[in-house]
Formats: sequence, structure tokens, C-alpha cells
Amino acid sequence: MSTSFSSCNARTGEVLGTLTASTPADIDAVCTAAAAAFALWQAGSGAQRASLLRALAAGLEAGRETLVAMADQETALGPVRLNGELDRTAFQLRRFADIAERGVPFEYTDDPAVAGAPPAGHPAMQRWLLPLGPVAMYAASNFPFAFSVLGGDTAAALVAGCSVVIKAHPGHPQLSQQTYALIRQVLAAQNLPAGLVGMVQGASNEVGVQLVRHPAIAAAAFTGSTRGGAALAAEAAARPRPIPFYGELGSINPVIALPAELKTKGADLATTLAGSIALGCGQFCTNPGVIVLLDATQADAKAVNDAFVQQLGLALTGQNPHAMLTQGMRRNFDAGVAHWGEAGAAFVVHELAAAGRPPRPVLAQVSADAFIAKAALREEVFGPGSLVVRAASVAQALQVLQAAGGSLTVTVWGAQAESADVQALVRGAMAIAGRVLFAGVPTGVAVTAAQQHGGPWPSSTRPESTSVGDAALARFLRPVSLQDAPAWLLARQGRPL
Repeated sequence: MSTSFSSCNARTGEVLGTLTASTPADIDAVCTAAAAAFALWQAGSGAQRASLLRALAAGLEAGRETLVAMADQETALGPVRLNGELDRTAFQLRRFADIAERGVPFEYTDDPAVAGAPPAGHPAMQRWLLPLGPVAMYAASNFPFAFSVLGGDTAAALVAGCSVVIKAHPGHPQLSQQTYALIRQVLAAQNLPAGLVGMVQGASNEVGVQLVRHPAIAAAAFTGSTRGGAALAAEAAARPRPIPFYGELGSINPVIALPAELKTKGADLATTLAGSIALGCGQFCTNPGVIVLLDATQADAKAVNDAFVQQLGLALTGQNPHAMLTQGMRRNFDAGVAHWGEAGAAFVVHELAAAGRPPRPVLAQVSADAFIAKAALREEVFGPGSLVVRAASVAQALQVLQAAGGSLTVTVWGAQAESADVQALVRGAMAIAGRVLFAGVPTGVAVTAAQQHGGPWPSSTRPESTSVGDAALARFLRPVSLQDAPAWLLARQGRPL
């Protein structure tokens, strides 16, 4: 295992510092401490959990100036975006604090005894929710606050009553260390064990593998690439005692645009879509990577769609993406775009960036037949690019969705009036996506009660779970039925021992 790795300036590649990777002994010590802390934390009250999360939110805000400057150096995401993301992260922490205070993690079902013989008669039962245990949390690169050290997975696990071991992302290691130092200060101030939130780090895959293999770890949460997530999910399943692995992986987020909608709103929709494709240099898990156009559903459909592609191309040329998170991501983006060309895609916009400059937006188009036949056209290309797929009919558009596979989102523009075709498209969208939009663009994931951020493979490993929103804490709880429980136990009202 490599013993050191570097923090780099995302814009220039300059090395900002060298860090020491966690050793197997380090990982063991952190996981052992998390197991010890869990034994105490799971029995804590909702008020105690809320107090910790609110203090962490306040600590983030108090350290804003230092944290945002450090994040900007390591990610090139810019202070406006990063300040907004820090605000979202603090909001997320406080929202989960409110959930803890309302007693949601301790909700239980009371099923009083019914006299008589079964099946109608039954003993007294209560169904409780128990925290799973120490959670391994794999931080994401593209959201250095909201999906990183103090992101939604950490908040959800803590409010569920679990301890957490964070695998820091090597794309922003100095920010991760600074954020973790903040956490340790808050834990000490609240007289909580330091092991309640631990952190390991390193650029080697071995650090993440050793973490998910550790016998103290009871569940894992991951946001990242399909390849990386699939490897860790396999490790979680191969343990002597397999554990749940909640991975949010790759997604191409199809946008289906019906010709009637484009005919009346095409120019505005092109501008909006171009901004979404280039937002954050395309480094969003909900980036609209595929645009499905239907060419034969009305007399002038093809002409309307041709005009929209031109409008979108012009809107994209006016976008100026910033540098990508890492040089490796930039290489992968360029390689993905090249694979489109090798698979027969025709480029609508494909400007070559000057040496050392950020990538330029890319737009290409293919037939639905080609998209369905060639796997290379269906792979996520992480960056400011999108692929237009021209379908001949609603039936073929549905085949495109099926070929795309599981997706975090599908957007359907033009579904306001009910018809058999619209019903079929919406049904097809719901079959593959965790979230279906009927207006706007998929970038931007609200932290709210009804949010579903997850979907069928490859968008996530567990399509029934969400990594954003109030329901995210359910991943780290499991049900237990208590039958004919004594009064002292029932008096705890769902709070674990």
C-alpha cells in the first residue's frame, strides 16, 4: 500500500502538500474505536443527537472562510458554488437534527395482543428500529461538503444512532483533514467519544477495501464511480458476515423532449439545458447526459428537433466550464468523448481546448438504433458533454430508456396533457429512474421529505434506498420485533438499549 499521497491545486496541478495514508493498523484502530463509541451512542436520546448535528453545522459555518478557500484550491469549483454547498450541508445537518428531535429514529409500531387462536389471535408485539452499527462512509469528489466528510451520509448515520468511519476522498484531502479537525473539536466540546466519527485516508484502493472488510463495520455508504462502487459492493457481499452496501454510482439521466414542447419553448429549453450540461463542468451525478428526441411523432417533428439541436449547440458554445476536479477526471472525460466518435456519433459541438485550459462543452448525436446497439454510447461520460439520441417513435424511445438502464433521473418535457403515448413514456421513465421530472433540469437535488436519490443499477446498488432526503436515515436502521416484552423495555418507547 502506498504510504503517501498528494493534495493538488485543481487548476494548475501544483502539489499543495503531501499526506500520509492510513495503514492497516490505523484502519483497525479507527474501526475498533467506532465500535466502542456505537455501544454508547445508539442508546442516546434524540435531543443528544440533534445537539451534535447542530453543533457540527455551526462549526462548518464558523470555519467558512478557511474551508471554502481550501476547497476552491483542491476542486476549482469556485467560491460561489462552494459557499452555496456549505450552506446546503449545514441545512442538511440541521434538518436531520430536527428529525432526531421529533423522535423519527425511535418510531415503533405497537400491535397489542388479540385474544383467541391464530391466525386472528396473536401475542402483544412491538416493531422497533435499531441502528446497524459502525458505518463506513466513502466521500465523493464532486461535492466536497455535501457528499463528503460532513455530508448527508454522515448526518443520516449519526441521527440513526450509528458511529461513522469516513474514507476521505483523495481529491480534496486537506479540506477533509480540516473538516475532520472541526468534528473532533465538536465531539470534545460535547463530551462525546472521539471514536464516534473516525476518518481514514489514502489514494490507494486498498484503504477503502480494508475498511469495508473490517469486522466492526456494519454497513457502507458510497458515492462515486460505477467501477469503484461495484468493487466495494462485491467486497461487502463477500465478507464472512455480509453487510449492506448503499452505493450511488453512475447515471446518464435521460431527458425526453416531445416535439410539441420544443416547438413552443425550444429556444428557452436549449438555454436551460446547456447551462445544466456545463454546470460544475458537468461533474454532477444528475448531469443530463442523454437527450432523446422523437422524430416521427408529428408531421414537422424532425424539423423541430433539428432546430432544437442547433439551438442547443449554440447555447453550449457560449458556456465556459471551469477546470475539472482532477487531471484524471479530465483524461477520462476526453477518453469518453473519443469513444463516442469511435462508436459513430456525429459531433455537433466539439471544440478542442487550448493546452492547459479547461475542457470545452461537447454535443454529439446518434440514431436510437446505434445507441441501443453500442454499449460505448450508453456509458456515463463525466463532464460537460451530452449525447442526442434520435428516436423514430415512442416505442423506440422506450427501447432507448431500457437500453440506458437504471438512472437517478429521467426528465420528460411535454407531458402536461394525458395521452396513451405520454402514459407510456412516463411509465417507461418510472421503470428505470428514482426521480422523474416534468419541468426544469435534473441538476439540483432538494433535501426534503419526498426526495428519492437512487435508482436501479447502475445508478445505485439498492434501488429501494435514497442517499438524499429525510428517508436517507432508513438505510442505517433495521427492524426488530419484540414479543410479549416486559414493561421496563416497552417504557423505552423505541429507544435502543
